[in-house]
Amino acid sequence: MLPGTIMCRTPYGKALTVAVVAFAALVSPLVSPGGSPAQAAPGGPACSADPDAHLASVPSPESVLGFPLGKGQPRVVTTDEIVKYVDAVGRSSRRVVTGTVARSVSGQELPYAIVSSERNMTPGRLREIAGRIRSLRDPRTLRPDKAARIADDTPAIVWIAGNVHGGEKSGADAALKTLYTLAGGLSCEVARRNDNLVTVIVPTQNPDGRDAGRRQNDYGFDLNRDWFARTQPETDGKIAMLRDYPPQVFVDAHEMGGKRYFFPPNADPIHHEIADQPVDWINRIGEANKAAFGYNGACTATVTTECYFNYDTYDLFYMGYGDTVPSTGFGAAGMTFEKGSASTDEDRVQQQFTTQWATTGWAAANRREVLDGYYTIWRTALDEGARGELEPNEVVQPSNTVQFPVPDVKIRSYFLLPDRQLGDARRLVERLRGMDVEVYRLDRPITVPNARIFGGRSAKNLTVPAGAYWIPMDQPQKHWIQALMGEDPYVPFPYFYDVSSWSNPLLMGVGTVYTGDALRPKADLVRGVDGGVTGPAPGGGSYTYPMDSAAASELTFRLLGAGVPVFRDQTTGGAGVPAGGISRGELDKLSRSYGVTVEGGRAPASGTRLSPPDVGLFGGTGISTTSGSYGEARYVLGARWGLTLTPVTAADVNGNTPAFTGRRVLVVPDGSSATGGLDAQGMANLKAWVAAGGTYVGLRNEGTRVARSAGLTSTTEKAKPTGYQVIGSHFRVDVAPSSPIALGRPAEDFEFNNGDPILTPSQTGTNVLMYPSDGTFWSNGYTVGADALKGTAALVDEPVGSGHAVLFAYNPLFRAYNENGIHLVANALLSPPGAAAPRARAATPAADAESLREAAARAPEPAALGGQWRPITLQVAGADLARARAVVARHTGDAQVASAGGSAYLTIPNPEGLAADEHPYLRDLVAELRAAGIPLRSLVA
Repeated sequence: MLPGTIMCRTPYGKALTVAVVAFAALVSPLVSPGGSPAQAAPGGPACSADPDAHLASVPSPESVLGFPLGKGQPRVVTTDEIVKYVDAVGRSSRRVVTGTVARSVSGQELPYAIVSSERNMTPGRLREIAGRIRSLRDPRTLRPDKAARIADDTPAIVWIAGNVHGGEKSGADAALKTLYTLAGGLSCEVARRNDNLVTVIVPTQNPDGRDAGRRQNDYGFDLNRDWFARTQPETDGKIAMLRDYPPQVFVDAHEMGGKRYFFPPNADPIHHEIADQPVDWINRIGEANKAAFGYNGACTATVTTECYFNYDTYDLFYMGYGDTVPSTGFGAAGMTFEKGSASTDEDRVQQQFTTQWATTGWAAANRREVLDGYYTIWRTALDEGARGELEPNEVVQPSNTVQFPVPDVKIRSYFLLPDRQLGDARRLVERLRGMDVEVYRLDRPITVPNARIFGGRSAKNLTVPAGAYWIPMDQPQKHWIQALMGEDPYVPFPYFYDVSSWSNPLLMGVGTVYTGDALRPKADLVRGVDGGVTGPAPGGGSYTYPMDSAAASELTFRLLGAGVPVFRDQTTGGAGVPAGGISRGELDKLSRSYGVTVEGGRAPASGTRLSPPDVGLFGGTGISTTSGSYGEARYVLGARWGLTLTPVTAADVNGNTPAFTGRRVLVVPDGSSATGGLDAQGMANLKAWVAAGGTYVGLRNEGTRVARSAGLTSTTEKAKPTGYQVIGSHFRVDVAPSSPIALGRPAEDFEFNNGDPILTPSQTGTNVLMYPSDGTFWSNGYTVGADALKGTAALVDEPVGSGHAVLFAYNPLFRAYNENGIHLVANALLSPPGAAAPRARAATPAADAESLREAAARAPEPAALGGQWRPITLQVAGADLARARAVVARHTGDAQVASAGGSAYLTIPNPEGLAADEHPYLRDLVAELRAAGIPLRSLVA
């Protein structure tokens, strides 16, 4: 340990170092709790009117980095420099404690600094402040008078986080400037903030992506879509720390295309369960930022609207963002700030600092009101939950109206049924508990007079069995429960920046019931993960468990990876482990970690012995290993399941190299090519490999199109009708029970469709998942023209010689949170060779290279299939088509135009599949349409 330091512990058990610095005559200036300057401490100076006055003991950015931040900044800061500077400030200032939020996929630190006045930063006082704020979140144990006293004399907590997208770097640099100013500044503005706030600064949320100049982390995940699922270590550690230091204000600093700056008010829609208080705070902070942009070097007063914009592009709806989750799950003013990346480094950092400084200033000035309102959020949630009331839909943009009100439905309870997918039900329980939701397990059955069953059905006097999980709504996290569990998100206004549904029971395929009945079942609070071994298995006996969930499949892969023999009954799908294959203690520990119940018995293990699949992961002509679908496969199959994945390129398939021919399974991720870079010989090689016993697993666009080009399937792809929109929605599907790919799935299931290709049913194989063509067809979220899916296939298993091709019309690994899709992928990898069950006809004879060359030449590229891989479509009124085309023509001559139902649809090029905010001219195009008085009916990107 260094001389002059003390060691203490963060709430996560990590050691951190706080420097003990003698300030001599300088002491931290104090202000009153209300924010006005207080009397100086005895022997110390009053706060300074000079905004640039700083403690000499706190190192400036320039002294550590070699250049200033903001004005005069010549370049962005590296990840190593971020860590170095945070550490340097933490060692020099009594106002600061530092530590590590988490470690990235590659093992890099996500450093944090917590800043406040010196008297707030002693370990005991800091813990007390955090505890007080946490207590405000549970009015059941905190009387209003005690809450008022906490609001009187407790600082509010503000978070400033940057760089969640690795290439969007200026928010991190600005956060370091904010850190320096708060840690060493002597001005009255600094004193006011430090006395009224505890500011948590996380400069970079994605160090791996920052180093690579890449949006995603090292597994190809967009960390700003991972907040509710917490699949990535960067997100999981961050939310754990948020639970300990719950924010009232949360800034998530980004960059975007162009030069302007976005800060709220947001675009519609806003999720209905976000409480009124955070929305009000967000909008008022927006006004404070507008005022700040009129001075402070961000913009001149005469051209402010040329420098920033509001009410556009960025909604507050999808429950996976760094603004929606702080807002809904923590009651904070969660905000996305976006600065145009075309500006200079100096301008980007200076403007990010401007909004961070204005936001902390607003929070300090309104601390008491915010803390009073913070307590009210949770009181209201309790009252609404007890009455079974959902928050109504609202809009914030002045030109919009609510188009889809929240229906008149009461919800007082959710029940997760224990009859199937129990491992995944327990995963959902742990996800809820990880956000402070109270979940109970029923001790005895209960009758629900008026039950609603996920999938749009209802029942009278439904018996919910013992062992089911009960989530009552009359608890403080009512808003979060509904946002995560709701059968439908109830979008108020049809604009989408991301998906329109993320219902966790549907994603996981867990049987779920909800009701507005006032019930008090006999139940126990869940305090840990259920599962584990329930009894011994004598010699000659076995341990068995149902493989009916992604969790059970993951357990299976881990057992196989450890060399444990596992057998599977190909009729029931159950798994068995011989008693001598692993000790009961080891199996109990492993199965409990996955939430899987394993039963010991005398019967021997039976069925087909499973073997770890030898998987090749197809990368086409050189796809980045951190691209979305490829990265998702690396994460699920590699990190979660522990499989060894061999990269296979188009050149490997074209040349029949051992990297390809030595594999038993080939996984082809989603992408934008119809051929994957395979030439005619490669197509022939691929078909011969499958016919010889290989398993081809194709995902979504590229996965199904390459299979069709190679003659592996009799399915065809239907063109989507004009105006068709499926914005990340769930659909009911019928399941083929005889298929080995469907082992463990129910006869009716749910599938997540995100504008996926429409596949005609196979004539030669098994249509494992089919969209119903009758009255059982059902969807949630936002769709237009979805009837085009009726009677089409979502998953096909095609026999090809001794092998088979398993084709998903959708992406079952999407964001690694689609557990029922992940389970189906596991079944595909574990199915024995030649497992496909032919339907009416045998597979077509093997084609020669010449016929495959012709097939490949005929294979449609994405543009011929109704748009690019991720098309961007603007919908306007049919009467506005001519004017809209004239505006679009300023940017591109390649727009596709279609009309239907009184609307016109203009699809603009997006060959790289860019998100809306990354597209080179979409934002300017939308602004020009609005300036021309052409209202957008929808924008799908």
